[in-house]
Amino acid sequence: MEPACRIDKQKQKDTPNRGDRVKQKSAQQGLKRRQRAEIYALNKVMTELEQQQFEAFCKQIQPQAESGSARTMSLVKDAKTERVSIDRLRTLDRFDAREDDVLLVSYPKSGTHWLAEILKNLYHCRSPTHPTGQVTLTQPLEFQDPSKLGELKNLPSPRLIPTHLPKNMVPRELQTKQCKVIYVIRNPKDTAVSMFHYYQQNPHLPKVDKWATFLDMFLKGEVVYGSWVDHLLSWDRSDNGNTLFVYYESLKKDLPKCVQEISEFLGVKVTEDQVREISKKSSFREMKARVEKEKERSDANHIVCALTSDRKLIFRKGAVGDWKNHFTQDQNSQFEALLGEKINSSELASSVEYEC
Repeated sequence: MEPACRIDKQKQKDTPNRGDRVKQKSAQQGLKRRQRAEIYALNKVMTELEQQQFEAFCKQIQPQAESGSARTMSLVKDAKTERVSIDRLRTLDRFDAREDDVLLVSYPKSGTHWLAEILKNLYHCRSPTHPTGQVTLTQPLEFQDPSKLGELKNLPSPRLIPTHLPKNMVPRELQTKQCKVIYVIRNPKDTAVSMFHYYQQNPHLPKVDKWATFLDMFLKGEVVYGSWVDHLLSWDRSDNGNTLFVYYESLKKDLPKCVQEISEFLGVKVTEDQVREISKKSSFREMKARVEKEKERSDANHIVCALTSDRKLIFRKGAVGDWKNHFTQDQNSQFEALLGEKINSSELASSVEYEC
């Protein structure tokens, strides 16, 4: 029979000693601290408003997707479903920005493609400040594949990077390196009308038959990319001198003047003749005419739009004041009641023109 002390020692071998228990407890506490830190970091990246916007993404872009998740949005591109999560957006912090990158920002249906066309034509003009005439238009920022971020390093400068993201979601390097930003502002009433027709024509988006129903969604920020005014306000606070705000209505009213302002902002010197040529090539009428001549409706290489590769869905009227054909007097009152105070609090937002 084995002595009792021998049995006790065997039990001690099978039972973690105090030192092991301390280490185990310390490891558990360390894990909890890391989890809390991760949650804190996530909350810094994603505010409550942004969570609501992401929920709107899920509901509006892919209603059949799993509901209840504020951390994932579903977007459709080239007939393929892409999952864009907070984790994916956070990987953009590894984005290697350059000082000559140009970020093209707008709320959807506000003139992103128009601005991209202007900038491409501007850079294609050989000048003393840009002798190569070369420019690269990348995919929308929010759809950059994290596994292929390294490939962006091989793209020639300058890079034009379109996005519909609010400011606090873009990579930090684009801000710390003080990259140029051009934000296109379109009056929210025409934006709502344009987006309504876009919802009806784009098979990747849920169809909303009634204008009144869609307007209610728009005013509540329950459409793709959330609230128009909140999106603008996120960029309105830019005070580093590297952001140029361009009004869609100004582009319609005097395109050559806007082209000149953009060229001066980017430091690309062009002659008056070049400004006229750029304006002619970049006019809405010219762009739409070129699209209408295309034999194929879809262009898989068309990378500016995040929600469709069908260029014909992008250009409709391009008019200023078309909202008057849709808004009733009661809807105007509803607009003022829900957005008026926020719009009036911003000089940029309150300066939009609703007709030309």
